[in-house]
Amino acid sequence: MLSPLLERIDQAAAKFPEHPAVLSENGEFSHGDLQNLTVRVAASLVARGVNKGDRIALYAQNGPEFVILYLGIVRAGAVVVPVNLLINTPEMTHVLRDSGAAGVLTQSSLSSRIQSAVASMESLPFVVVLEETSQAIENLAPLLKEDGEAPVLDFSPEEDLVAILYTSGTTGFPKGAMLTHQNLASNTASVHEAMHWRSGLDRVLVVLPMFHAFAATVGLLTPLTNGSALIPLSRFEPDTLSATIHCYQATIFLGVPSMYAVLLRLAPEKVNLFRSLRFGISGGAAMPAQVLEKFETKFNLRIYEGDGPTECSPVTCVNPIGGVQKPGTVGLPVPGVEMRIVDDQGMTCPDGEIGEIAVRGNNVMKGYWNQPQATHEVMREGWLLTGDLGTRDSDGYFSIVDRKKDLIIVNGMNVYPRMIEEVLHGIPGVREVAVIGEPDGLHGEVPVAYLGCDPESAIDEKQLRSHCRTHLGRHQLPKRFVFLEALPRNAAGKILKRELRLDGERERGVTLQSDD
Repeated sequence: MLSPLLERIDQAAAKFPEHPAVLSENGEFSHGDLQNLTVRVAASLVARGVNKGDRIALYAQNGPEFVILYLGIVRAGAVVVPVNLLINTPEMTHVLRDSGAAGVLTQSSLSSRIQSAVASMESLPFVVVLEETSQAIENLAPLLKEDGEAPVLDFSPEEDLVAILYTSGTTGFPKGAMLTHQNLASNTASVHEAMHWRSGLDRVLVVLPMFHAFAATVGLLTPLTNGSALIPLSRFEPDTLSATIHCYQATIFLGVPSMYAVLLRLAPEKVNLFRSLRFGISGGAAMPAQVLEKFETKFNLRIYEGDGPTECSPVTCVNPIGGVQKPGTVGLPVPGVEMRIVDDQGMTCPDGEIGEIAVRGNNVMKGYWNQPQATHEVMREGWLLTGDLGTRDSDGYFSIVDRKKDLIIVNGMNVYPRMIEEVLHGIPGVREVAVIGEPDGLHGEVPVAYLGCDPESAIDEKQLRSHCRTHLGRHQLPKRFVFLEALPRNAAGKILKRELRLDGERERGVTLQSDD
């Protein structure tokens, strides 16, 4: 059987061969160009001994090269293992070893880091390092030598993998979520329908890292399966981003809440550069209501909040494009995806009651690579337990209250950090905030708030406490307020609360134990 994902990409290329697929300063490629180049990369990989099912690590920045290498690996029948650009050498070595990588594709600016990870490994068949000139086609030359055809392969859509995406763990090393051809074909089709993509017309700006599930599915695969284009940017710099949107007349922007907050600081004359956009999509973390309202007012642009974990390919829900938007919610399930709220016994909760969000559909991962026990712990009769606590309202809209592991229990009462964070976001000058639980001998746990504030603001702890007393219950009041220049974030812009917990443990003199 053909790969349903590659089949959709090939059908789009046949229908829109001359339409742009990738737009970048390093090269512009049509759908026809892209198909030709990815076939040649696939043939080159096969000539190097790559077989169906082999895992190939891809360690590269956003750009045409990432797109072409990703699809070339898939066309060769191999499995893409995107490596997070921000992880340390031990984590990188873990990803390569755990996945059993048969090769690595990387770029010259990143080669020293990957070589450090490879050095401690017993064997690795090949490492291809691409130079980085101003022309992507020249950079790809080492993998464009083969003029042969890509292999004709028989795929099992439900079993054969497209990618293994390593998710950030709260402790220890990350786990690899196995995404199949069916998973990604299904999710891109769902995104296309839910977000009303215009085949052959839309252009999505992708500054979120494409090694991450959100950008890979919505920013890379979805446009290529419907004849649209992606505009990759390797780093988030507001002035460059604004100019790029205008230059290529982008119509869709993918961002995380922290990006929208930063873009609010752009000078008024930059606002017109965003006029080509139809809408923005926000995911990866909760969007503060204040940021959403200010952004939509300043830019006259609707932002639709959605959600989904890596294990779900990742999109599960979004506020309906052009429909009723409910700020503070992550919207309705996308077509082909079922969602419900369950209690600890797996029973469906009534509307309005807090429970764990569970998801079922063809988008749900096959499981965690080499971790059957971890897979068993999150799967219940076809339903994936996401670890997110949330509610469903009477209209079917879902809201995320918090991560289950982030719940704080004060004197036996549940305290949800996100509620405190929303209150603190309401103070002018508070740029970012994260609330975590800290052990307390008297109360069990107490909330602690970490804040990043605008340099010109004169916010002090007295002001914060007064505001919180007005808007929160006594058991929800943070015990401490910690001011930081910036909160730690991962590559997708999500605040790393585990890093804040470690800082708190060090401050309290807790001895940290090794994971070994």
